Amino acid sequence: MIDHSSNIPYYVQLTNIIKEKIRHKDWEAGSKIPGEMELCQEAGVSRTVVRQALRELDYAGLIARRKGKGTFVAEPKINESLVQKLTGSYQDMAERGLRSSSRVLHHRVVPATDKVAGYLEVTPGTKVVDIYRLRFVEDAPIQLANTYIPVALCPGLADTDLTNRSLYEFLEKECGLWISRGRRYIEAVAANEVQAKLLGIARGAPLVALDSISYLEDGTPIEYYHAVHRGDRSRFEVELLRTRGEAAGVGPAGLDIEKLPPSDPSIKVALDRETAK
Repeated sequence: MIDHSSNIPYYVQLTNIIKEKIRHKDWEAGSKIPGEMELCQEAGVSRTVVRQALRELDYAGLIARRKGKGTFVAEPKINESLVQKLTGSYQDMAERGLRSSSRVLHHRVVPATDKVAGYLEVTPGTKVVDIYRLRFVEDAPIQLANTYIPVALCPGLADTDLTNRSLYEFLEKECGLWISRGRRYIEAVAANEVQAKLLGIARGAPLVALDSISYLEDGTPIEYYHAVHRGDRSRFEVELLRTRGEAAGVGPAGLDIEKLPPSDPSIKVALDRETAK
């Protein structure tokens, strides 16, 4: 397994060998891999080399160590688009060739809370459709999502089953509503008891929380949703662009940092970007 005459460090060679086994599915996702001593004997290397290789694979998210149980091939992460394009989760997964479905936990009409009303720019108490779904990808629970849409913009949504249907497709075809842009906020949170039970993970496990507001072409907010994604199975793709001629003190798309109000979350993004230069 290991070329002892090579200048490539043993742990790098072993890391690559294990990666190939995972890539070719010699070791299936979820399966237990050989223990440290067994790997030492098979590869003809020291325990220090094996531990370094496993550490690298752990950092890369290719294996998962379970205390008292051993080391297992990690389930593959699911890529999701964050800013390149504005599509619903159902369509996003379909375009990647992944089978997705939803379990609707509740689907009801409720008065908008102050928080929801603020995102949707409506009066608190305005009737909104509240849809709470547990999303599955290839039969694995991946995401919990709460969606809120003003009833007045699409009354038919109140009685529509979205178990195996794209929300965005319904809004476009049945309600004539085209979502043209959106704003998203992302942060790391820990799973509470309810989220852990529904997603099949341990309480306190890492989640990626996503808040999103979607807008119609005329600037009207159409959708606010709050979603949490399993941290061990989710990876977000972000495309970054730099415009020629950007000057110091000017953020993305000509955003003037000095003119932003202190409460504007965009200022953090812009300042972080300038700091990194």
